[in-house]
Amino acid sequence: MKRRLGRELAVQSLYQMEMNEVAAFDAVSMLISEAGDENEGEVKLEDADRLAEYVLGLVNGVWTHKTAIDDLLGAYLKGWQISRLSRVDRQILRLAAYEMIFAEDVPAKVAVNEAIELSKHFGTDESGKFVNGVLGKMIQDADELKKKLN
Repeated sequence: MKRRLGRELAVQSLYQMEMNEVAAFDAVSMLISEAGDENEGEVKLEDADRLAEYVLGLVNGVWTHKTAIDDLLGAYLKGWQISRLSRVDRQILRLAAYEMIFAEDVPAKVAVNEAIELSKHFGTDESGKFVNGVLGKMIQDADELKKKLN
C-alpha cells in the first residue's frame, strides 16, 4: 500500500464530505472503489482493505480534530481566513496539520513534503508555494503544538 495514494484519497474524501455532506465511510468507500475500478495508483484488490482502513483513519482523524485544526491553521494564515481558502487547499492543510500534530507515526517534515506534493497535484500553480509557506511556519512550532494539543 502506498501512503501517497492514501493521502490523495483522504484529501478527495474530505473534499466530498465538505461539498456533499457525505459520511466519511461512504466517501472513502466510493473513492476506493473508483480507484480499484480505474486501477489508479495500481490499487490491487488485496490492498484495497488496508488502503481503505488507512484512508478512513486519516479522514476520521482530521474530521474529529477539525475545529482544533482550523483554529490552529487560522493562527498561521496571515491575512487569510480558513473559510476563504480553496476547498482543495483547505483539505490539504487540514490533513497535513493532522499528521503533524495528532498522528504519532508521521514525521512533521514528511507531512509537509506530502502536502506540498498534494497541492501541486490537486491545486493551482500557486498552491504549492502557499501550502509550503503556511506549513513552513507551523513546523517550527510542531513539537510545542503536539504537547499543547495532545
